[in-house]
Amino acid sequence: MSRPVKIRPWQRLDTEMVYTCRVFSLRRDRSRSPRTGSDHDFFVLEACDWVNVLPLTRDGRVVMVRQYRHGVGDFTLEIPGGMVDDEDPSPLVAGRREMVEETGWDSDTLIELGAVHPNPAIQGNRLHTFAALDVENVHETHFDTTEETEVELVPLDDVPRLVATGVISHALVISAFYLFDLWRNGARG
Repeated sequence: MSRPVKIRPWQRLDTEMVYTCRVFSLRRDRSRSPRTGSDHDFFVLEACDWVNVLPLTRDGRVVMVRQYRHGVGDFTLEIPGGMVDDEDPSPLVAGRREMVEETGWDSDTLIELGAVHPNPAIQGNRLHTFAALDVENVHETHFDTTEETEVELVPLDDVPRLVATGVISHALVISAFYLFDLWRNGARG
């Protein structure tokens, strides 16, 4: 239950695209404060929507991927995910594609867990999260030119400890496990 909002939105006065690359664009907005009337510059990363999938085996293991991440200069343990491409008819289709490409595992049963804003302070896109139930290893992995993953099967019961100890540190992956827990406990959909 939310309460009525008393604050007012900022007024965008001007916008300019500063930089564009394959993964995102950087936009500068000049906006006016509704409280003070003063103008300020804000920088926004424009990106397509993203997707991640929590693949679960029949025996209660999560199919995870270990991969090198340039932002932290180290390996991370994650669930498969990526961008929703223009040719993807839906986030669900994109999620299944990413899962198969990165892990080789697949399922006909994907459940929508929810969507979150990855970082609403500087981004406007959404991350769509799905659970894939009863996954099976049925495909070869197919990487694009900038990725390579190593599949690890992790018991679902070990995930809280892996998060608490920092082994799983990707915030959007932790969000996916939280959404899954809400679904599993009947608090969502």
